[in-house]
Amino acid sequence: MDRMSTPTDPGATVFEGTSAEGTSVEGATRDIADVAAVEVITTAAVHLMSAAAVKCGLAEDADQSEHLDLDEARKLITALAALVTASAPDIGNQHARSLRDGLRSLQLAFREASVIPDPPGEGPGEKYTGSVV
Repeated sequence: MDRMSTPTDPGATVFEGTSAEGTSVEGATRDIADVAAVEVITTAAVHLMSAAAVKCGLAEDADQSEHLDLDEARKLITALAALVTASAPDIGNQHARSLRDGLRSLQLAFREASVIPDPPGEGPGEKYTGSVV
C-alpha cells in the first residue's frame, strides 16, 4: 500500500500524505491557510468569468465561434452571479464592484450572442442580479 501516483498514472491511488503531483498535502493545507478568503473568492470568480467569456465567444483567437457554447456559458454566468451576490457583503465594495461589472458585461455579451434572447429577468444569473438590459 505504499503506491505513489504520478501525473502519467491517472488511476493511481495516493497514500502517505502526498497529492497526485507528489506534493505534501500538509504543505498545501498550510499554503491555503495563508490565503485570505477574499482572495479565494475573487480568484474563483475570475476563473468563472474567464471560462464564461470563452464560452460566450469572447476569446481572443482567430476563430472565436469555435468556442461558442451558450449552454455552458449560461451555467458559468449563473454560478458567477450566485457567488458574487452571496459574497458581496463579506468581500467589500471595492472587490464586489469590479466583480459585478465583469458579471454584467458577461450577461450583456451572452444576450448579444443569443439568437433568441431570454426575456428580461430570465437571462443567466438574472435571478440573482435582477434584469440586465
